[in-house]
Amino acid sequence: MEAQGNVTQFILFGLSYDKNIQIFCFILFLFCYISLIFGNLIILISIHFTHLFHQPMYYFLSHLSSMDIYYTSSVTPKLIADLLTERKTISYGFCMFQIFSMHFFGSIEVFILTAMAFDRYVAICKPLHYMVIMSRKKCNLLVLAAWAGGAVHSFPQFSMTLKLPFCGPNEIDHYFCDIFPLLKIACTDTYNTGVLVVLSSGLIASGIFVILFVSYALILWTLRTHSAEGRRKALSTCGSHVTVVILFFVPAIFSYLRPPTTYPEDKVFALFYTIIAPMFNPLIYTLRNTEMKNAMRKVWCQKLFLFKKSLYFIVFC
Repeated sequence: MEAQGNVTQFILFGLSYDKNIQIFCFILFLFCYISLIFGNLIILISIHFTHLFHQPMYYFLSHLSSMDIYYTSSVTPKLIADLLTERKTISYGFCMFQIFSMHFFGSIEVFILTAMAFDRYVAICKPLHYMVIMSRKKCNLLVLAAWAGGAVHSFPQFSMTLKLPFCGPNEIDHYFCDIFPLLKIACTDTYNTGVLVVLSSGLIASGIFVILFVSYALILWTLRTHSAEGRRKALSTCGSHVTVVILFFVPAIFSYLRPPTTYPEDKVFALFYTIIAPMFNPLIYTLRNTEMKNAMRKVWCQKLFLFKKSLYFIVFC
């Protein structure tokens, strides 16, 4: 893949020029990334090998965990590697891949979170119709719609970025390739492109955030008539979802719903929706969820027992 111009690679400024900060960030983000991968893999295995896979909420959660892995892996390994290098470069092709994968998997994650909010709304506000409304066929359609929405959102932005000519400066003041930093160094008028990005990414993020906020407000209103135990259980589940939504959407809205330019704070806010929020997802959805903890205990204790049994057979037989 070649750029429209004479630029074949870009130079990333990264997070900081301070060596001590770079080493600290390397250790921190390596820990975060390993935790994210193992946490989401544990969720995936625990759900797929128990009865939870047949429950809509956990079915959506398994897809959310997959998106977290795909989405974060398009940026974080490169960031971690760059923290140990003096000159941080990225090829034009990989830069375009980052833009596409970030917007594709990121928007799918947004729509999956919306499906999870709809699932909680139906479960709490229309419990008698839950199994009819949230049948497996309809859950599959919601997941398919999330993938279709991701494609509809990401392909136009990817296409616009591919058409940008780069013939002069090739330094990007960020730790990964994003559209606004690229618009800043493109050797053409990018105002219209920037407005389209704001309309696409910014309005989608803010619009879905409003929808999620309204859905959880309706849930809280409905909980007035529930028993104390029912309110406690529902609030525990919804509280997890709301935490994930805030960690992901607030920094994303700040990054995209604004004039198409770059700010020094962009890199800090980007850390929330590229690393921090995906890392906390496994903790938020497991530590506050009794069903999930029981399923994990069942799967992993059984696997540990089988491993010990196999080891005993190898050693003594």
